Amino acid sequence: MLNIDLRGKRALVAGVSDDHGFGFAIAKALAEAGATVSVATWPPALNIFKNLLERGKLDEARQLSDGSLLTFERIYALDAEFDTMDEASEELRTSKRYKDCGDFSIGGLAAAWRADFGDQSLDVLVHSLANGPEVKRQLLDTSRAGYLAALSVSSYSLVSMLARLGPMMRREGAVISLSYLAGQRVIPGYGGGMSTAKGALESDTRTLAFEAGRRFGIRVNTISAGPLASRAASAIGIVETLVDYYKLNSPLPEALTATEVALAAAFLCSPLSSGITGSTTYVDKGYNAMGMAVAMPPNFPDLTSRT
Repeated sequence: MLNIDLRGKRALVAGVSDDHGFGFAIAKALAEAGATVSVATWPPALNIFKNLLERGKLDEARQLSDGSLLTFERIYALDAEFDTMDEASEELRTSKRYKDCGDFSIGGLAAAWRADFGDQSLDVLVHSLANGPEVKRQLLDTSRAGYLAALSVSSYSLVSMLARLGPMMRREGAVISLSYLAGQRVIPGYGGGMSTAKGALESDTRTLAFEAGRRFGIRVNTISAGPLASRAASAIGIVETLVDYYKLNSPLPEALTATEVALAAAFLCSPLSSGITGSTTYVDKGYNAMGMAVAMPPNFPDLTSRT
């Protein structure tokens, strides 16, 4: 039998703060394949996430096929808006939700990883990070600050993380990120520069695949996933509408699950995909292939006038 085997591999999944999103599902799939998994969590959600774990509130979601529970080797604080702590304001560093997190920058994450595990210690890096403070605004109504914030956290952070963590990755390691069709097609309602950020993420994936392949001997791919009604995606405001629309118009007319994306991620992080790099892999029930809608959900909202 041909299996995904990640035994002896160490993975870091950045962007896990609950059990509902793609990041958690990918972490679980990597663990099922035998990897040892650490996660990085946004500081305002860090204590909540740790408390949920300690109180057993996530035990059902953490259940693995062998009866054991998904455990995390390390849980790091990470705010991917900052490359170094010098870039974070004193007000933010001393605020209630950040003051006990230590160095929560990307550079701080890399330093903590090296201190914990040393060089040549990372095999899989998962970038499950996205934030657009003005995502509900049309692009024409997006401020420069909102646009650049979306690009900073949602796309440049991959470049920054790979620059700092790449030297600690073992050859034949794998990096994946999560994109969305809005990087290639118009999705009304997905605004604030987020569509631009996803387009940049896919473009950077190709360039990073070349540069990191030659420099570190690792592969870089991205998954363009269909919509998922996770807590993080609720910030968009129309995610349930998108889920319903995809269900009606995809070649496979059913809702996408986080597990389906996670299994594709596990494959792309495994030796079974050793010849794949620089790719955007669609995991969206085939919706990306469609050129015309065949049905509309009832009471479909007008998305052309959102500001």
